[in-house]
Amino acid sequence: MAKRRRRSCGIGGQAVLEGVMMKNKDKYAVAVRRSDGVIEISTEEYKGVLAGSVLKKIPFVRGTFNFIDSLVLGIRSLNFSASFYEDEPKEEDKPSFMKRVFGEKADEIMMGIVTVFSFVLALGIFMVLPYYLSVWLNRYVQNDTLLALIEGVIRILIFLLYVVSISLMKDIHRLYQYHGAEHKCINCIERGRELTVQNVKRSSRLHKRCGTSFLLFVMLVSVVLFFFIRVDNPMYRVGLRIVLIPVIAGISYEIIRWAGNSRNFFVSLLSAPGLGLQKLTTKEPDEEMIEVAIASVNAVFNWKQYLAEHFGYEPEENAAKTAKTDKAAASEVVASTETEAAPTAETTGS
Repeated sequence: MAKRRRRSCGIGGQAVLEGVMMKNKDKYAVAVRRSDGVIEISTEEYKGVLAGSVLKKIPFVRGTFNFIDSLVLGIRSLNFSASFYEDEPKEEDKPSFMKRVFGEKADEIMMGIVTVFSFVLALGIFMVLPYYLSVWLNRYVQNDTLLALIEGVIRILIFLLYVVSISLMKDIHRLYQYHGAEHKCINCIERGRELTVQNVKRSSRLHKRCGTSFLLFVMLVSVVLFFFIRVDNPMYRVGLRIVLIPVIAGISYEIIRWAGNSRNFFVSLLSAPGLGLQKLTTKEPDEEMIEVAIASVNAVFNWKQYLAEHFGYEPEENAAKTAKTDKAAASEVVASTETEAAPTAETTGS
């Protein structure tokens, strides 16, 4: 058997309500544990904004579009998972305003509105608010260089406060367990191990390509850029923080992409803060959660072929017997028919 080396498998995902979304290239699957214990799986194609465009292949440019795809696909996956736990509508209920106005496209339009609102809100909290807080300190600090550093520190502290506050919410704990299950499945495959419950359990719940690490890099990169790129006009300063968002996202994406494919000391040092933050945003999953994550991976990724190509061996013949001992084999899995998303559908990575 060839020596096992960590190789990025290219798949990514996110946790959803009682489930996990996994994406491989243009295909993604959302696996959800229903209230009756059955694992429901939906698989679709999701090509993303500017699908096929050369812009999505240019370094430092592609990151912006991947970030947009992450937002859209994330909300779509969350909506799918939430549909299994919504209260049953009453027969006498009238169609909503959105349904009456936009008909079948109402959900898609609402998803777009929520995505834009979420982005604007995040922009205001993490980019604009720190600037105005630093401006308030201008009466006490006259040095522009020091003010730029203070603004960066405030931005990072707001982000950390947000992450810590969310992690303390009881309802978020299970979501973070599924987040851990997602990471553990990917780490299991990238370590060259067969995708079984027991192998996943002993894999790490921390991963360099996590969205948490990406957002932390966004904060850090913004500190550096805003330190060196300055303007005197206050309105221009605010505008600069908004205009440079694509640049910041592009740089952060390349760092995450690089970190996911390298194991040298410098990269490990650079990834350490993000991995440390993931200890808050991921929790150890139970076996049933791992089963859901495995089901999502199996729907979009041939991990057996991956192990054969990158680690030089075929999964052991007794893997099927091992799998049967896992509770996942005892769970009924319902897979929905694969459908192709609308032309406006987009994609995202880990």
